[in-house]
Amino acid sequence: MIDLDNQTDFKIAIEPLEHICSLYTQQDIELLIVDNETIQAINKAHRNIDKPTDVLSFPYDSMPFTPLGSIVISCDYVALKAEEFGHTQEEEFTLLFIHGLLHLLGFDHEVDKGEMRLEEAKLIEKLNLPQSLIVRTEG
Repeated sequence: MIDLDNQTDFKIAIEPLEHICSLYTQQDIELLIVDNETIQAINKAHRNIDKPTDVLSFPYDSMPFTPLGSIVISCDYVALKAEEFGHTQEEEFTLLFIHGLLHLLGFDHEVDKGEMRLEEAKLIEKLNLPQSLIVRTEG
């Protein structure tokens, strides 16, 4: 279900992420784990924003049997934010993965009326994770 391309030495258990995916879709997802330099290059090439970021999502034009899309996560951001917010790197990675997955599914917190925030909160509570990316950036 998850096609992992880990371009770093960051270690992550794939099974919990596959469980999260299975709650929403049976389509495959490409997951890339990269460093800040690589995510900055991707961000510049695809969004014309020349700076690193934590997570990027690229939905594919989905047909029922094609992959849903790609999620790119910066392991450098994972380490930084986990330390900043006082939780584990695995928890931070999972939060970013959830955020990316919801974007692949069509949610967009920048234009919706709170639907993505509600969906994130529901899943985060179910998985007993720290507060979401959206909640952290609202203040």
